[in-house]
Amino acid sequence: MEFMEVIRKRRSIRKYKPDPVPEEEIKYVLEATRLAPSWANTQCWHFIVVTDEELKRKVAEAGNEWIARAPVIIVACADPSKPGTKGDQPYYLVDIGIAMEHLVLAAAERGLGTCWIGWFDEEKVKKALGVPDNIRVVASTPLGYPDESPPPRPRKSLEEIVSYNGY
Repeated sequence: MEFMEVIRKRRSIRKYKPDPVPEEEIKYVLEATRLAPSWANTQCWHFIVVTDEELKRKVAEAGNEWIARAPVIIVACADPSKPGTKGDQPYYLVDIGIAMEHLVLAAAERGLGTCWIGWFDEEKVKKALGVPDNIRVVASTPLGYPDESPPPRPRKSLEEIVSYNGY
């Protein structure tokens, strides 16, 4: 699939088939995260692949119960002490954002569904997965074969979102 086609076809998927995701497909999307750029190449991330049903339930109870129905949940963590900051803006949030976007696009290329999750009770997720206190849980996504085909959402035109040489 061509890159722009992957971008155009990617959708947030909230319904998944029960079919397991083969390990080679999980590794493929994780390899995409590994190759993502990061501030000063700090690679501050750590990804937790959750396939255990009880652990998936606990992660889902932290805010998005429907994600437990996906065969896999990938949780993106970051070590805030590794990347730098510019002013008061920590780079680890940007780094995880880039890596997660690599993940969701690689998954879409392989016919897998994802849905970027940024809202949850971080402490509940940390407790469920044994994440150390000094590590942040930044995002997660379910991963599996889609059991729905959402239509394209309306997008603004370039003229509405782009200007040159000033706002």
